[in-house]
Amino acid sequence: MNVNSVPVIDIHELGNADTLALLDEACREWGFFQVIHHGIPEALIRNIFDAAQQFFSLPADTKRKIERSRDNPWGFYDQELTKNVVDWKQIYDFGPANGDVMRPQWPNGVPGFRSAVQAYYRQCEQLAFRLLAAISTNLGMRPGYLSQGFGSNHTSFLRLNYYPACPRTPGPEQNTGKQGEQLGVGPHTDAGALTLLLQDTQPGLQVYKDGVWHAVEPRQGAIVINIGDMVQVWSNDRYRAALHRAITHADKVRFSIPFFLNPSYRANYRPLPTMVSEKQPPRYREINWGEFRERRLSGDYADYGEEVQITQYRLSA
Repeated sequence: MNVNSVPVIDIHELGNADTLALLDEACREWGFFQVIHHGIPEALIRNIFDAAQQFFSLPADTKRKIERSRDNPWGFYDQELTKNVVDWKQIYDFGPANGDVMRPQWPNGVPGFRSAVQAYYRQCEQLAFRLLAAISTNLGMRPGYLSQGFGSNHTSFLRLNYYPACPRTPGPEQNTGKQGEQLGVGPHTDAGALTLLLQDTQPGLQVYKDGVWHAVEPRQGAIVINIGDMVQVWSNDRYRAALHRAITHADKVRFSIPFFLNPSYRANYRPLPTMVSEKQPPRYREINWGEFRERRLSGDYADYGEEVQITQYRLSA
């Protein structure tokens, strides 16, 4: 495995011992990897990129007709925060309905948008659970163990990201990277279990490892996977959710499409019994996903105080 670039893993035979070993190493060393031969049809990938490009090209007032709110996270938004700093991007989020308020919103004027989003969501859902089963195996549990807290009412969601060209010089209150780069999204880890990301051909995603920001280069036909805070807790820090960010460019736009695998709001999680011993006691207290997610969402939507981090759930040494 190249120590200076994010691993690429062929998962055609995901249950194979050699493949599982590569997956374990990638989770331990990077928290990030790319997968090929993942089974998602190329036609669906083209359709979801076409849908994203058509949607974000709509007039601003049309997009804002389906703007998300603090109570309903599904829809359009262009003021999302990362650690209380506004991101340089526009998003559209689609996820499951929950009650009368939290419901998907669909735009007018984009034929085929709804079918493209729903079809791609289903494909990501299947792939994510395959990967979760492999991680469960690598952590010493049966393949279906980690998916128990998900079920039909899991809270996974699909996001369309649009990073406009950013020709201006960043101001003091904006996210900036090395040499004044404008960040589309500042450094963060993902809250849930796994993230599956489609990139277009424009570089922008970076992951932090060994004190250096590494570019995750776009690869034709590949999907980028990163583990989230939940896997870090399950593994009792064997696997670490890696810091990552996205940069923008002065003269080019960028699209990316992440799927976030999240459990039921009622799910509780803690370090797995296979990851705990007398020499390696649990490092986290039990966490309720609904409570953690609500606090994280409040920090994403507006500056309602300190954005919750998984470190706040650590047990004292």
